[in-house]
This record gives sequence, C-alpha cells and structure tokens, in this order.
Amino acid sequence: MSGTPGSFARSVLADRHPALIRQVADAFPYPPEQRRALDALAEETAAPASADATSGPPIGPLSTRTRTGTDTRTDDVRRWAEWGAEAYVGRASWYEVPFLWAESYFYRRLLDAVGYFGPGPWQGVDPFAPFKRAELTGPEVADELAALDALDDLAPDDRDRAVLQGALWGNRADLGFRISANGPTAHGSTAEASSTKAPSAEAPTAEASSTNASSANASSTNTSSAHASPTPAPTSTPSDDLLADDSAALWRHLAAAPPGTAAVTVIADNAGRELIPDLILIDHLLHTGRAATAVLHVKPYPYFVSDATTSDVVDCLRRIGQAPGRRARETGARLWSALGTGRLVVRAHPFACAPLPYADMPADLRAELGRATLTVLKGDLNYRRLVGDRLWSPTTEFSLPTGYFPSPLAALRTLKSDVIVGLDAGTVTALDANSAANGGAWRTSGTYAVVQVRTV
Repeated sequence: MSGTPGSFARSVLADRHPALIRQVADAFPYPPEQRRALDALAEETAAPASADATSGPPIGPLSTRTRTGTDTRTDDVRRWAEWGAEAYVGRASWYEVPFLWAESYFYRRLLDAVGYFGPGPWQGVDPFAPFKRAELTGPEVADELAALDALDDLAPDDRDRAVLQGALWGNRADLGFRISANGPTAHGSTAEASSTKAPSAEAPTAEASSTNASSANASSTNTSSAHASPTPAPTSTPSDDLLADDSAALWRHLAAAPPGTAAVTVIADNAGRELIPDLILIDHLLHTGRAATAVLHVKPYPYFVSDATTSDVVDCLRRIGQAPGRRARETGARLWSALGTGRLVVRAHPFACAPLPYADMPADLRAELGRATLTVLKGDLNYRRLVGDRLWSPTTEFSLPTGYFPSPLAALRTLKSDVIVGLDAGTVTALDANSAANGGAWRTSGTYAVVQVRTV
C-alpha cells in the first residue's frame, strides 16, 4: 500500500511528488488558475505528519470539463471510474490505496491541474516537455548517436548484443527517476539545469530519502563504463550489474520463426535517451529480417514525467535522422520509411495509462498482443505491471507471475523499485549483504538490470 511506513511507495508520494509539482510549476508561466490547482494538489497529497500515519485529505476527483466546457464526463474520466476512482475518490487518502493506483492517478490529476485536457489555451501542452527536450538535445545523445558508426566493425552476434544492451541500459535514462535529484543523475551525469529547477534539500527524491539510492549509485564501484550511456561501446561486455541475462533465448526465439513472419511488439517506457536505443533496436530487428513487422506501444498522453508519447517518437526520429553519423542517418531514414509503409506501427492504447497490472488488460489489447511473435516490455513501470506490482520473493521463477501474458515476452529493465523476480538465491544473498554493508538499496538504485525472457 502507498502508506506503508518506511516503504519505497510512501517515499515516492511523500518526497518525489511534491518536488515534481514544484518543478512543473517552475517550468511554465502558468496563470493563477493552474497555480492554484497545483498548490491544491500538493496540499491534498502531502504526507501525514506522523511517519506511520495514513490519514489525510480525501483523494479528489478528476475534472469533468470537456473541450467545449460542458460538464459531460469524457471517455477518459469514465475509464478512470472503472479503474478504481469510484472506489477510492472521496473515500480514502492517498496513503490508504494501492501504490500503483496512487502513483498513476497522481499523474492524471497533475495533467488536470495544468489544464492539459482543456478547455483553454493550455490544452495539450505537455508539462514535462522542457525536461524531455533538454535531454534530447544534450551532448550525451549526440555522443551516443555518433557511436553507432562503430557497430559496422562488429561481427553480427556482437552487433546484436550491443544493440540489445543499448536498449537495456537506456532504461537508466529515466527523467522520473532523476528529475528531482540533486547532483548526479541515475547514470552519472548532471541534470539539465537550463530547463529544470532542482528542488531544495528538504525535498529529495524517493530514492534519496528512503533508500539512499542516489548515493549508492554514485559510489558504486561495479558499474562498468560501457553502461554509462544508453548505447554501449562496441567492446562492451556484460558486468555484474546484469543480474539475469536471457538474451540468448530472445535471439533463438526470433530465429525459430518462419522467415518473413515474425511480428515484434515493443511496449515503450521513457522518451529521449531511452526511446532512441529502443528505436535503434526496432530498426535492427527489421533491417536484419529478425522481424517482418513491428508495433511500438506508447502512452496516449504525458505520464510519469518522461514516458514516451507519439510526439516523442517523432522527436526522436528527427533527432536520429539529423545526427552527423552515417549509420544514424540511415537508421532514421529506414524508421521513417517503415512508419510510412506500415512495417512499423505506433499504438497508444488507453490501457497504457491504467493503474492496473497487465493481467487486467482488456480483450482487444490481449488479442493484439497475442498475435505477436515476441513482446518486449521496457522499463520499471511495465515490469511492475507485468508481475502485478507485488513483492514476490526475488527467487520466484519469472514464468510464474507472467504466465497469463498472451505472447512470448522479454522484459528489459533496470531496477528502480522493490519488485523483482527471477534471480538466483546466491545473487540475492550477495546483493542484500552488499546493501547492508554500504547503506544502499540494490532494488531501487537504478544500478542493476535484467533481461528476462519467457518463450512458452
């Protein structure tokens, strides 16, 4: 539950969300109406004075105003009523409901507060756009795209490995994980100060306040330089940071598909520095014939700070195509063409923003995913939803909580929350001992990653 004393979930609500509200307010010249709404949301979601209390103001409703200014409930509001709003809104505090629901509903309420859904001139203005743009135009992205030319020097198997690890470690480039942090980001660079006002020391991120993850990550001695950026160097090799690696099973599964039939679905996580290597992976699968078609699932509206939307896909494609390196330009051109011909399709299903596990996906989404040769789920939130956002024993077989999923699947994820399965007992024992000795938290630091595959 969101209010469990000392939990990662409570720290997200109590520390990360207030800092994010302030940063969003500072990023735009919002008029008084929006600023009052943001202040009200901050007051409503504030942590109880006592560290073990869960009482507080009741969860407020969504706005029911539509683009015409009437009071007719929109489809989105109706969906949220079905997703739990009728059970929780007005009846419980933010600290008395499931964490996945509270965290998801917070972002939907934040969009309401800034007028994203209208009516009015702020309709459709992404409150996280400045953070995304600063990352996309930063020097790190330029360096990573330039490094693509070195892939030509690799043997095919090594090229496969480099592209897949690029998508995996790109999950460290998570603005939601870094945006509120003082000093170093989750992967060792500094946040872009031009667009982001860092919060005060009184408002650290969830990781800094509850798990000391930022300091643990900054002081980590086993993070290889190959993992410092989303696109690994051609000579990169797996390090101890990769806790489970089923990569070989992924490639075998795609190779077993009849030629020209494989359909790959990628459920995206973050935009910018993570989405670019995801797109490079998709291009690699299409260009090498591992996939005949690909579907990229993104969010229908801004969500969890940096989660990818369709506009973010277009921004990333333009960024790839404008890079000076030959391979980047060719990759951008092929992806642009694939979208135009339908070999690559972008989807934005409403369930992408649901505060529910994938086990509860609607029939139409289940049928669509069931047609995929392989579904690749990116990132921490998708992983949490995949396994039900439950604190399984970390040695639970990956196939156990994912057996319901309608297609073979691969999870590429760096660990930024407590939920994890599929690890061997020795690895867990060593990680727990190291965390206890160093004051860190291996589950939430963003240091470690997994490639977990289930093909049956």
